[in-house]
Parts: sequence; structure tokens; C-alpha cells
Amino acid sequence: MTVTSEQRFGEFVAVRAHAGLDHVAELVLDRPKAMNAVSTDMARSIAAACDALAADRDVRVTVLTSSHERAFCVGADLKERNSFSDADLVRQRPTARAAYTGVLELPMPTIAAVHGFALGGGFELALSCDLIVADPTALVGLPEVSVGVIPGGGGTQLLPRRVGAARAAELIFSARRVPGPEARELGLVDELVAEGEDRAEALALAGRIAANSPVGLRAAKRALRLGHGLDLRAGLEVEDSAWRSVAFSGDRAEGVAAFNEKRKANWPGE
Repeated sequence: MTVTSEQRFGEFVAVRAHAGLDHVAELVLDRPKAMNAVSTDMARSIAAACDALAADRDVRVTVLTSSHERAFCVGADLKERNSFSDADLVRQRPTARAAYTGVLELPMPTIAAVHGFALGGGFELALSCDLIVADPTALVGLPEVSVGVIPGGGGTQLLPRRVGAARAAELIFSARRVPGPEARELGLVDELVAEGEDRAEALALAGRIAANSPVGLRAAKRALRLGHGLDLRAGLEVEDSAWRSVAFSGDRAEGVAAFNEKRKANWPGE
């Protein structure tokens, strides 16, 4: 797939656009020598890239990918942390959190393309996305208790929302690594595709999603995220608020007109 533009955020993160994929951004984890282990510098770059994407109204879908052939992301850079004092770890914490919340709070739909190792913070980056496409080489898990910590990038909250409290407890307490086929059965990933096709399939899915109303996509994401976990009455109020934000938009008017005129919509994005 031809890259039409690339913006670098530090040494280890890039945002790319591709020919033929309008309104889709690829957020690339690009620290191959360390299997995308998230160092302080890399975390800072992920957060900066997410800030830029969140402000870009032309982007309707973001796909999170890896430049490494055998890993999506192996989690926190434990070699870096091995040299940390307690004070260093405290100072790093806001930077690390900003990387994960940056992905989690992107206003447009997000898709993770996962192959190889997606462990600890690496899996948490994927969990922060709305959808996860994986291939059979994927090996996912939250093994933090095996090194004396707990998931700190949202894992204890995001995993039970995917697979339920008991299943999440078993996975986190056991620290076990789950291969791609089982991960699909358990709901840890949403689609399992042919080996080596995770990125291509995720970008293709992003293209299909991006054909829809950008106003509608962002509002639907808000409703899904904010309504999750609420009681039904409260959830319906969240949905109503999101509906009102699009019901009188240019996108709604264009969508209705395009449907009646039997043509492709030309979304104004407002």
C-alpha cells in the first residue's frame, strides 16, 4: 500500500496516510530494535501523535500498527526501568499514562492490527482501541503480576469490559499468554485473519468505516464509550445526547439527501 505522507513523532512513532484510503490514518509503532517496548521517549511520542490525530477533523478512522514483523508491542521497556529509582518511576508515570489514554481517548473509531507479541502495555494499547484484528501468530496477555506489578495502562478496567470480570481475573492473576486462535474464542480480539494479513485487513476495515459520516462515527463512539456500564435508563440518555449532536448536522442532511437521490454521500463533516 503506497504511503502518500508520513509525519514522525520522535524516533519511534509515525502517522501515515495511504493512497486510496481517504480519511484513514495509520499510527505506527516503529521501534523495531526493541520489539516496540514502550520507553519514556516512545510513550511521549505516542501521546503527541494522538494529540495531533484528535485535532485532525479529516481523520475518520485510526489504525494502530507495528513495523516489527514478529511483535505488535512487548509492553513497557523493562531494560529502561531496571535503571530507575523509585523517584524516576514516579516521574515517568504521567508520561506512560498519557500514551495509553491518548489512544483510548481518540475521538474517531480505532482499530489495532496485532501480530506476534502483544503483551502487558502492548496489549493494553490494543485494548484501548475499539476493535482488534489479529493473525494466528498473535500472543496476547497481561503478565504484569509475574514481574511484581499490575497492569497500569488500563488493563484491569478494559479487559473485563471485553471478556467479563471472572475471565479477566483468571487472565490477569495467572499472567498467561494467549495465542491468537484462543484469543479470538475468548473475545480478546475481534477478528482472526490469515497470517500476515492483520494490517491489510485492519486498513481495509478502516476504509469501509471511513466511508460513513464522520460526525456520526464520532457521536456513535461517544455513545458507546460513555454509555457502557450505565444502567439502561442512563445509557439511553447518553445515546439521546449523542443523537441530538448529529440530528441537526450537515452530515445528517446530506445523508438523507444522498439516500433519496440514490447517490454516494459527500459528507460535509459538520
